[in-house]
Amino acid sequence: MKILLVQPAKPEKAMGGEDFSIFEPLALEYLAAGVAGDHDVRILDMRLDPDLDGVLGKFQPEVVGITAYTVHVNTVKRLFEHIKAFNPGIITVAGGHHATILPEDFYTPFIDVIVAGEGVFAFREVILRLEKNLALAEIPGAVGLENGAVVIRRNDQDLDLDALPFPRRDLTAVYRPSYFSEWMRPLASIRTSKGCHFRCQFCALWKLTGGRYLTRKPERIVEELSAIQEKYVFFADDESLLDTERMGVLADLIQKAGIDKRFFLYGRSDTIARYPDLLEKWKKAGLERVFVGLEAMRDADLKLIRKGSTVENNLSALRILKELDIDIWPMFLVRPDFNRRDFADLRQYCLSLDLPFIGFSVLTPLPGTDLYDEVKDQLITANYDYFDFFHTLLPTTLPAPDFYRELANLFKRSRSLKNQLRLMGKYRLRDLPSLLRAYGGLMARLKNLAEDYAV
Repeated sequence: MKILLVQPAKPEKAMGGEDFSIFEPLALEYLAAGVAGDHDVRILDMRLDPDLDGVLGKFQPEVVGITAYTVHVNTVKRLFEHIKAFNPGIITVAGGHHATILPEDFYTPFIDVIVAGEGVFAFREVILRLEKNLALAEIPGAVGLENGAVVIRRNDQDLDLDALPFPRRDLTAVYRPSYFSEWMRPLASIRTSKGCHFRCQFCALWKLTGGRYLTRKPERIVEELSAIQEKYVFFADDESLLDTERMGVLADLIQKAGIDKRFFLYGRSDTIARYPDLLEKWKKAGLERVFVGLEAMRDADLKLIRKGSTVENNLSALRILKELDIDIWPMFLVRPDFNRRDFADLRQYCLSLDLPFIGFSVLTPLPGTDLYDEVKDQLITANYDYFDFFHTLLPTTLPAPDFYRELANLFKRSRSLKNQLRLMGKYRLRDLPSLLRAYGGLMARLKNLAEDYAV
């Protein structure tokens, strides 16, 4: 069969996303690996190539699968409608994070199959049955809908990550030079674990595995890393460092195998503070950058969102990473109820941290999170195009235009000029113009976001 897998672009109204980083569509490469041995599979990354019509016309796929986070839902539904208009006989399959959390958002006449959960084996079964003209409703975990569509639910709590095939990165070869995160380019991605032990109020990822932390064997990870061509590698985990013993073994095996790469991963501040020797080992193995969710400058705020860490842990983690000369990507949450003093205090706190980069995201009640369940009746918009971590979904204490101006000031004034220049020094000269354009566009849009809701 001819199978087209599509990575959608963010909606025009959304901010961030591919303006600042484009990670390879690892989920689609995994799906492809499950069926590509017996079928003609192609991947279209619409963040880099928007010509869906051209691919539909030349390739003439029999099946089209599209993945979606929450911010993509409206875009993906329109894409499926367009695909059915092109050829009503194409079997359309929706999957990804949002389909797992709220599959009912894809109950439309234009979608034939919805996969909720890890999709590799479910998608393989769908293709097998389509090829043999067997009923999809008989797939384990499948439920038929009134419109004839099928929802396939898979429980990921007992998922064996090592049973998954290696992703088919060859199917994104044309795009691979364009995958990046800031100066790290070209950038490959690899998954080494799934899930998290913690119960953060704003996160749904721990729920997908029932609070379990699923891991791959270090030997399998090293085998996959050995076949990756890119210098930079992002660990596309929900959290990478939780199993400290396993991560120590992995760092040792990477060095033993002579793998010379630069790694970027997620790490909790309490883990970093408690295991500085592990970070030192990873520095020797090639760790260049760590994403750390600091979230707040006060313990009371960390407790409110059930982060399970402390400000002291945050400061200890930053000190350890600085001493090891590991680049830090810290992130703070901006709550809609911030007043001017809250913004001013956070700005001064960030300046005191003396960091070249600091990121901010508006506290966003994503579907599937405990936060969403607690505040869904207060949402000022249900338009998924705005679920981008920049638009506030809740009423603000400040007038909305003032809130966004203060948010823009956080990005502009939370670092010294010296630190901003330090960050720019990491980029290739040819990349600086695009960086400055993206940053300037972000600042301009932030100041005017209050107008979006009136459109």
